[in-house]
Amino acid sequence: MSEVVHRTCHLCEAMCGLVVETQSDRIVEIRPDADDVFSRGHICPKAFALAELYTDPDRLRSPVRRTASGFVPVDWEEALSDIVSKLYAIQSEHGRSSIATYVGNPVAHNHEALLMGQLFARALGSKNRFDANSQDANPKLYASHAAYGELTSITIPDVDRTSFFLILGANPIASGGSVMSLGDVRGRMRGIRERGGRVVLVDPRRTETAPFADQHLAIRPGGDAALVLALLEVIFAEGLFDERSVRRTTRGLDALKAAAAPFTPERVASAIGLSSHAIRALARDFARAPSAVAYGRVGVCTNEFGAIASYLIEALNVVTGNFDKAGGAMFASPAIDLSALARRFGVGGAGRFRTRVRGLPEVGGMFPATAMAEEMETPGRGQIRGLVTMAGNPVLSVPGSERLDRALGKLDLMVSIDLYINETTRHAHYILPPRFGLERDHYDVLFHALAVRNTAKWSSRAVNAEPSSLSEWTILYELATRLFVRRVGGVGLERWSSPMRRALEPSPKRVLDALIRFGPYGSGISPFGRGLTLAKIEQAPHGLDLGPLVPMRRARVSHVGGLVELGHVGLLSDAARVSQWLDAPRPPLVLIGRRHLRSNNSWMHNAPSLVSGKDRATLLMHPDDAAERGLQRGIRVHVSSAGGRVEAKLEVSDSVARGVVSLPHGFGHGLVQSTMRVAGAVLGPNANAVIDAGVVEPLTGTAVLNGVPVDVRALA
Repeated sequence: MSEVVHRTCHLCEAMCGLVVETQSDRIVEIRPDADDVFSRGHICPKAFALAELYTDPDRLRSPVRRTASGFVPVDWEEALSDIVSKLYAIQSEHGRSSIATYVGNPVAHNHEALLMGQLFARALGSKNRFDANSQDANPKLYASHAAYGELTSITIPDVDRTSFFLILGANPIASGGSVMSLGDVRGRMRGIRERGGRVVLVDPRRTETAPFADQHLAIRPGGDAALVLALLEVIFAEGLFDERSVRRTTRGLDALKAAAAPFTPERVASAIGLSSHAIRALARDFARAPSAVAYGRVGVCTNEFGAIASYLIEALNVVTGNFDKAGGAMFASPAIDLSALARRFGVGGAGRFRTRVRGLPEVGGMFPATAMAEEMETPGRGQIRGLVTMAGNPVLSVPGSERLDRALGKLDLMVSIDLYINETTRHAHYILPPRFGLERDHYDVLFHALAVRNTAKWSSRAVNAEPSSLSEWTILYELATRLFVRRVGGVGLERWSSPMRRALEPSPKRVLDALIRFGPYGSGISPFGRGLTLAKIEQAPHGLDLGPLVPMRRARVSHVGGLVELGHVGLLSDAARVSQWLDAPRPPLVLIGRRHLRSNNSWMHNAPSLVSGKDRATLLMHPDDAAERGLQRGIRVHVSSAGGRVEAKLEVSDSVARGVVSLPHGFGHGLVQSTMRVAGAVLGPNANAVIDAGVVEPLTGTAVLNGVPVDVRALA
């Protein structure tokens, strides 16, 4: 007899509702949930591939240990005991920070790993913590911290009510939203225009989002900061804002005015590839719209001015009166208060300490991943000698990948909590595979806090896990508590305390229930309260609609007096560097990335349905640039930069601006042809082999992935 479970897809930020039909733990069908309160029946091809990933013969189902002859199975007790023993020994000899951690993107979609990972981080006590945010999100987080006082005070475009949506360097149709959970992406994008609103896309490439826009402005990569400064200059010069109102709720307006003053549309137009007329028209239309919101993402965050550009986008929303207002930039009000959690775990700050070798700053307690290799290779106190990775593949996703690949092979200990033997985990001494997503319960702690509408939804597991398998929650709990006990009383106490530790392991559901009870809608400690509890959310299989975004400035702006900071000295001083860029010689070709709907960074490529069809890892080049170099469609080319060189198949298309080439991220699986057989057969280069890990945005240490000067030549 078939069973039906309503779940939220855990693969991307769109939080699409699924109906999963199973029979004896066999997945019969996955289909969209038309009644889901957030996604409203939207689904993408990745969700259908969940069944393939669940049955994937390459997926690990029990722990393995690396030996001279390859990986061999090992039981959980032996693996956990030996790992903790080695972690303790290395830290005892070389200090707490000799063991590093790297947290990959999938952890953000897993409440168990997200919450229990904090306990494990406390147990390690290492400052050497790295995560995937440093590849694409830290500039936005840093800008939020500067403007509003906390990293987690992230504004969300109120797309359901806006009349003007300005998108810079983002492709929500392909991404499902990014740091903006956007269920029913196409419906919501269409809805803006259907109610008489307008969508403007600013991007060097005519992306999948372009057909949903009224206007596409093909900007030069890296020009976002200069563009927004020019928009602000027009708004200030022409008095297109309510200055008295802005001064009541902000500080630093005069500093922002002074920073924008030199950046007239005429000054920036030629350098950023847009006409001064188009810039002035955009500024006027945005400022005069009944409601408007500007939103910048990966293309903005990963160019050399990512931090100041992200900050200026926040300032544009605030100055035009579109902050904390319906249809503008607002804060979500989720059932679980993410800001309170961040404060409790000490991840709300930025720039408090720096890496040992290059002095790169932390953001939210995490260092830029581009520093990992040098921190492993450079001798001295604090050198990284061991690494624990969770659901990450930095060898493919971090710039300078070849150096990192070499460095991982020299570590004294590497442990990976992962489902696959991939380009990174192949170096691990132990791989601990957790339960697959459909085998565990699910609640989006993070992405409900980034959603364009306030909702809550619980997902029960769809299939039963093997009794011998462990969840991320239990794996991390065991590692953390064993390490705590080892420090207190040694090996003997660790073994003696095992039954007690297991008995004291908290339930993930109870922890979630407590967080919900004491959240904005919660019932508190009372068992009879009318407020929200996890049990009440469980009773709504299609999710609970908690309403549209509401004004939250007083609760979410933590600067003195609740004033938004428009004059951040460190960020506005970077305008001088933007000015120099405007006058600098332009390289003939620059590289940008691109996102595919059927791809999720580097880890979805072992699903046959997602990699079938045409080659999607091609290099896009404008026809005029190809003709100028005598290059024809379909040939193999060298793409080289100061950071390295790769080979790719050339695709000629006018979807990219002149002087721009585009290569997608996450491909290049040649190293794992025997352990990820589908991915290993997929053509395509590792784009990060071309990126120079030494070139970073100075305020956050984020690697510059977009606007990279490259040379493209036919393969001899």
